[in-house]
Amino acid sequence: MALDGLSVRQRVTANNIANIDTPGYKTQRVSFESQLRRALRGSDDGLTLFKTDTDHLSGSADEPTAFVQTTHQPNDLRNDANNVDIDLEMTTLAETTLRYQALAQLAGSKFASLRSIVRDSR
Repeated sequence: MALDGLSVRQRVTANNIANIDTPGYKTQRVSFESQLRRALRGSDDGLTLFKTDTDHLSGSADEPTAFVQTTHQPNDLRNDANNVDIDLEMTTLAETTLRYQALAQLAGSKFASLRSIVRDSR
């Protein structure tokens, strides 16, 4: 779920950057960390499985894009009603990339450990 959330955040941030010159465009943000914390603690607050393939476990499928929110923060520097702040977007993009890479590397090492355990048990 964390990798999915970071992936959606990356796409939304890239979309914000792509629309920097679009009059009236409002910045979008992705917030999934609080839902992830609740899921990891085991509280059942309606967070369900996301199913991307028919062979996956059954459960109701929430779209990861459900965590995308449009923000209406004022930006006094622009007259075109666009509130994209390129510095904030580039910082978000870099931070999201680093988090995604770290989690992907951690997941890869966990899978390598499991593969080693299975191979050694044969």
